[in-house]
Amino acid sequence: MEGITGFVDGPLSFLALYAFVANTPYRHVVQLVLSLCQLYGDVLYFLTEYKEGFVHGIMWHPQYFWFYFVFMNAIWLVIPLMCVYESVSAMVRAQTLQDKQKGQTGKKKKN
Repeated sequence: MEGITGFVDGPLSFLALYAFVANTPYRHVVQLVLSLCQLYGDVLYFLTEYKEGFVHGIMWHPQYFWFYFVFMNAIWLVIPLMCVYESVSAMVRAQTLQDKQKGQTGKKKKN
């Protein structure tokens, strides 16, 4: 997973930065792909730890389990989910606008 993060997510992050600074049409697609990669890594991290029986820390400890493991890693679930929602919403709005324009254009051509 770290190889994918280093060789795919790293450059993709720079592309996302450029895409948003330059306000390119593909910025939400890049953000969506990058956010899904982050979510995949997070879920894999949590499930691996669960499968191994939480042997890397003190189970149920307020600081080590709840703060470090749960809270600090949950941030990296919440932020990508917010980015996915933002990207999907933007793409739905764009597609809705495109469909309306095609519908109006199609009606004009038929008349």
